[in-house]
Formats: sequence, structure tokens, C-alpha cells
Amino acid sequence: MELKIFRDTLPQGGAGCTVKAELPLETEIRISDDLPPVGKLVKCFVHPVVLQRQLQPGRLTLEGYLRCTVFYQSEVEKGLCQTEQKLPFTRQLELPELAFTAWTAVVEGQTEYLNTRAADPRRIEVRGAYGLVVTVHTQCKTEVITALADGGIEQQLRTLQGVRSVAVLDKLVTLEGELVFAKPPAAVLDITGNACVGEVKLLAGKAVVKGELRVQCAWRAEGDTALQSQAAALPFQQVIDLEGITEDCRCLCVAEPVGFTLSQAESAAAQLTANVMLHLRAWRSYQLQVAVDAFSTRFETELTPQPLVTEQLLCTLNDTATATGSGPLPDAGAQLRACFVHYGPQQTVQKGEGWVLTAKAVVTALAENTLGELESYEKTLEVNIPLPITPPEGTMLVPECWLSTENVQCTCAGGTLEATITVRAEGTILGCATSPVIGSITLGDSLPDTDPEIALRIYYAQAGEEVFAVARRFHVAPAQILAANQLEEELASLPQAQRLLIPVT
Repeated sequence: MELKIFRDTLPQGGAGCTVKAELPLETEIRISDDLPPVGKLVKCFVHPVVLQRQLQPGRLTLEGYLRCTVFYQSEVEKGLCQTEQKLPFTRQLELPELAFTAWTAVVEGQTEYLNTRAADPRRIEVRGAYGLVVTVHTQCKTEVITALADGGIEQQLRTLQGVRSVAVLDKLVTLEGELVFAKPPAAVLDITGNACVGEVKLLAGKAVVKGELRVQCAWRAEGDTALQSQAAALPFQQVIDLEGITEDCRCLCVAEPVGFTLSQAESAAAQLTANVMLHLRAWRSYQLQVAVDAFSTRFETELTPQPLVTEQLLCTLNDTATATGSGPLPDAGAQLRACFVHYGPQQTVQKGEGWVLTAKAVVTALAENTLGELESYEKTLEVNIPLPITPPEGTMLVPECWLSTENVQCTCAGGTLEATITVRAEGTILGCATSPVIGSITLGDSLPDTDPEIALRIYYAQAGEEVFAVARRFHVAPAQILAANQLEEELASLPQAQRLLIPVT
């Protein structure tokens, strides 16, 4: 009799890789006429902004720009000044051949080295490299055996639960507003912001995202070396088309500010333009019963196992943590003028009985020494954000999170630099677990007839032994063993060592 095999598909996850690459930086920045000439270079920062990601078999293409920001001191005003330049890049990364129906690419990194020099008071040369760390994670539809019938087949079924990725979208949006200063600034040193997504409403094929961008602008008045701060709030609402999205999906949206532009502030009010990247992810839960083991009571059976990776959405993350550090300063009389925070690549690690999301944070303080010169000082902090998860043993964690600085408290006093930062982490932690299932099954020759002289079999089973494994050994249906020994119909494993009667068929 022919064996009937029933199949279905589910999204298998866990395939992916991490690659490293280098983005070279070589540029010349010219100081515009509305800015003071360069007297002394203080600090240069480089930050990548990825606008497009494209995955093809064996290759990932990244497109975006490097944002190069240079802080310098003017000989004329002695105050802190800033200029920046955007350097477009396109980078192709070689990857293993990955089959996929959905994928994500987390792009992180840190500056490897920077050499900056003032060629003349109106020209700055920058040479260096930024090291990228790119982690690609995929899902792929996989065919599995869900049930078997005929041929005297006995099967062991298990219900697998997981999530299927239905939306991975990174969309750049532009917000506009106004910054009102107490008086026209002589120089705008830095504009940063934190975006908060307050609501995500899912409709058929659409997502409505509402939130607010909170902007902080550091600026300096004419003839003053001290920095002042000006805040603004820009509410936003975006309607995003998402094919396949429905109201029952689980969704996460993180808004990441990637750039700001301020019109020339000749008056107390200036037009502000902000670029925000919306990272939207959506999943749909599924349950599917699959065949994990089988044998025939009438034929020899050949099984080929198949490892199947299922993904669970362990948690969505929107939590904060603080990190503190201190270090000596070469000049005890240095006075703080500005402070910046940048983050390195993230990873999940187990600490004690729990898990944390960890990353290195580099705090850069710009301070004026007793000679009136601006200097740069750095302090590296370790950020640890506890994760509210207890993954089963053997689960591989896949984080996709974005870090932002909610608060910075930095002081230079008594020859010591002290820094405390509050970091917010937003994103998801997926868990990939591997389950053995039946990849293929065939029936061979008929089993030999039972010896007519055998009237009864007795088997001494150990505690915890599976009834299905005992039944396979003797080519007897598990239900017959349970009935012959007056055991519960749904019993899977034996609670204690005992003698079993094995029916003779």
C-alpha cells in the first residue's frame, strides 16, 4: 500500500551572516564665507547614514552617505565653530548564497581612524576610514511534512509556533518646523533629536504612524564661548503602504533622526528641516502541526531527518539604562563646552541568569583649557540594557535595535571628567530554535511475520522513556501498548521505571 504524505510550508528562519567592510574617507571641506576661518582643529566625527539596502544572491548593496562633521576653533572669535559635509557612497558586500523570502540587514560600525588637518584657514583635509559591521538575517519558506497515512504508519506529531515576517520597511521622511532663538546665533554647533513613536495603527495594506520629534540645538551667541540650548518639537503622522499587512499583525516602528538642516539664522527664528528614518517591522504568528518521527508496523521504514529553524518574537524593546564613567584631565582648570555620544556595534550576552543588550558608548567632551584653547577628551562607557526574556536553552538571539541618547550629564571639575548617559534602546529580539522534523520517509520491504511461538513480550522500561520509542522498537502501535498496560491515552513518556506488556501482532 502506498504511503500518503501531506505537506505544507512555513517560514524557516535563522539563516544569515555577519560581514565586515571598510568605507574609505578622503575629502576636502571648504569653509563657507559666512563661517569664521579655521584657527585650530578640535574634533572630527564620521557617521554613516544608510538610505537603501538591496539583497541579491551572494551580494548586499548599501547606498547612503557619510556625514563628516568637523569642530574647530576660530582665531578671530576664539569660540567653537562647526562645519560638515555629506559624502555619498555605494558599497557592495559579498555574502554567502542565502535563499530568502524576507530579510533584514543591521548596519553598525565605528570609526577606524581619522587624520584631519587645516590646509589653510578656509580648507580642511580629512583622511580616514569607517569600519562597517553588517548582519544579515533571513527567512525562507520551507516545505515540511504535516501528516502521514496508510502503510501501517504510526506518527509522532508536534505543534510548532513562530512568527512570519510580513513587513520590513525603512522609509526616509522629512519634517519641517521652526527654531526660535533668544537672539540671532553667531554659530550653530550641533542639532540632535530623539523621536518617539506614540501610535502605530494597522489597516488592510496600510500603517498609520504618529509621533513626535524632539529637537535640541546647541548654539553660541556673538562674542560668547559658552554654548546655549534651544529646543523644538515637531509632531508627525505618516501613512505607509504595506502589502500584506493586516490588523492582526504585531508591529514595531522606530523613528531614527539621521540629519538636520537649519536655514541661515539671520533673525531670531530659523527654518528647521529634519530627516527621520522610519524603521517598520511587522510579523504574523502561526501554528503548524508537523511530523517529527514515524515508523510502520508492517514495513521497514527509512527516515531522513530535517533540522527546522523557527523564529519567535521574544520581546519588543523600549527601555533605558544609564552608564557612568570618569577619568583624569591633563588640565585641572578645563571648562566644558560641548559633549557628544556615539555607539559601537551591539550584541546580546548572558550575564548571570539573565540576558543583556550591550554596546560601547564613546563620550567625547570638548573643553576649553586655561590657555583658552579647545581640546577634545574621550571616555568609553559600557552600556548594558537588561532584556525581559528567558529563552529556552539552545535558542539563538537575533537583535535588531536602535540606540539613542536621552540625557547626558558631563562635568569637568578638579581635573576629572565625569560622564553619565541615559541610553534608550528600541527594537526587537528574535529567538531562533531548531527542531528535528521528518525531511523524507520511504517504506521498504515487509516486516517478517511474528514467531508463532511468542505469545507474550515483556519490556522493562526506564523512567522518562518515550512510549513512541518503545513502540517503534517492537513495531507496535503506541495506542496498543497504552491499552495493554492500562495507561492514559495521551501519555508520552513514562513517569517511572516499570514493566510493560508488549502486544504481539
